[in-house]
Amino acid sequence: MQFEPRKFDVLGVGSSIVDVLSFVDEKFLSANNVKKGIMTLIDEATAENLYHAAAPAGTLVSGGSAANTVAGVASMGGHAAFIGRIKDDALGKIFDDGLNTIGVNFTARPAKTGKATARSFIFVTPDADRTMLTYLGACTEFNSDDINEELIKTSKIVYIEGYLWDTEGAIAAIRKTIALAKKHGTKVSFSLSDPFCVGRHRAEFLELLKDIDVLFCNEDEAKSLFETTQLGEAIEKISELCDVVSITTGAKGSIVIYDNSVKNISAEKIEKLVDTTGAGDLYASGFLYGLVSGHSYEACAALGNKAAAHIIQQLGARPAKPLKNLLAA
Repeated sequence: MQFEPRKFDVLGVGSSIVDVLSFVDEKFLSANNVKKGIMTLIDEATAENLYHAAAPAGTLVSGGSAANTVAGVASMGGHAAFIGRIKDDALGKIFDDGLNTIGVNFTARPAKTGKATARSFIFVTPDADRTMLTYLGACTEFNSDDINEELIKTSKIVYIEGYLWDTEGAIAAIRKTIALAKKHGTKVSFSLSDPFCVGRHRAEFLELLKDIDVLFCNEDEAKSLFETTQLGEAIEKISELCDVVSITTGAKGSIVIYDNSVKNISAEKIEKLVDTTGAGDLYASGFLYGLVSGHSYEACAALGNKAAAHIIQQLGARPAKPLKNLLAA
């Protein structure tokens, strides 16, 4: 895949969320009627109650799937930018500062009115599994007016998170982003984000994929897309829809599909599993950075595996240390 010189390597379009990270036990989840291991959407009242319960003992950090991905790109030394929506409130400032501090260009003006900045409570149990409860807040008001054409024009590739595909305004914003990318010769990558997200929007996602250059998903999302229990069947069908597809397969590593070939890329060995939050996001960071740097698809997947392995050995989805050292390998 060829890229012309641009100001930004990767432009993320996604949810602007502040993560509230906490280590908890199974009793905490039960006491709060939380379903383990999945992402559940919550309302503002529930979010406020959980915030007061979890924030004092937790860690607050700028998050969001696509935002985590471009933060990873910046940590590797790439030039990254982000488009999202925040409110002019305390959590909005945390999100803004978090992205710009790590080197991501985020210049969106905070909204003066409307819903509060989104937040996601990430509860990590002793088995390193993560359970998420998310209040989308300002993200639900994200719309086509938030899209910056100049950023799309000056980026090599745009990365869009499927999580956005839940409101009419965000859907319009995604369609506008893809149209502008095609207009300016910017490549388009897309993440299916979550099996439940795929289940809600299967028909729309299948139609959308004809305009996608690089697709990211995990094996559960791939199988959900085609309503099959067989990964092989999903791979056969998905390869007909996109030029390049990357499927993460957990502890086994990842699969990259291109030119009618299917390549399995082994996972990196880790010393200690701490928190799986952001594994897929950082995998995309490595893959995309490798891609815009001119590496083979196999090398891109290997770099993605390295980034994912790094992030799951720490708390949270933002690199605690720069990821530039990954490139040496």
